[in-house]
Amino acid sequence: MAVKKTVKKQPAKKSNTPKRSLRRRIVVFFLKLFLWLFGLSILSVIVFKFVPVPFTPLMMTRALEQREAGKEMTCSHDWVPLEDISMNLQKAVVASEDGNFLRHNGFDFKALANAYESNQKGKKLKGGSTISQQTAKNVFLWQGRSYLRKGLEAYFTVLIELIWGKERIMEVYLNSIEMGNGVYGAQAAAEHWYRKDAKDLTKYEAAGIAAILPNPRKYKASNSSSYINRRKDKIVRIMRHVGKIDYNKSE
Repeated sequence: MAVKKTVKKQPAKKSNTPKRSLRRRIVVFFLKLFLWLFGLSILSVIVFKFVPVPFTPLMMTRALEQREAGKEMTCSHDWVPLEDISMNLQKAVVASEDGNFLRHNGFDFKALANAYESNQKGKKLKGGSTISQQTAKNVFLWQGRSYLRKGLEAYFTVLIELIWGKERIMEVYLNSIEMGNGVYGAQAAAEHWYRKDAKDLTKYEAAGIAAILPNPRKYKASNSSSYINRRKDKIVRIMRHVGKIDYNKSE
């Protein structure tokens, strides 16, 4: 007589497949997001190589600040080509903001080292950002000092140096930077401070605009304080040594 053996069924092991599938979906999502952002960043830099920058994140931030303060939202901004901006102003910002603009590849490591050393000694806080870095920040990024923003600033600086070149960087810089309270770009600044076009700025007037760039909402380019007047005189002296600005030689 055959004896039947009863075999106990082992409890089925719980599958990790759902967890693994969820993890994979999350990874794929963030990978796609990264690729989309990477592609959009390059596309935006390519577009703005040819198209005037209509507004910047800083313009929107200032407008919101004015609204929250209950003030009228003002934004004076009039894009003009680089040939319609006085060479005096181009020399003035090189003299005051970035003496090695035509020679570096976006970063002036000597200026950064000097700024760091000065700040460590407890002197007045100063930065070593180049015109290229300032342009990248103004056009594509928000204000702030986080490591994330500084990393993105470096990324966009490399992109605009490779895709735009020095002449376009200077054109965008002079058309987008804050040059007064609610005043953006060379043309708007020339009209606001001197009642003339940007192409007609004299050396001293150009130096006046360049002198207030560290804090254009605090200082005045015309009817200036003694501090700004001293800065103007210094910038004019440095401008004599800038020489001819030849963007073709920097390419």
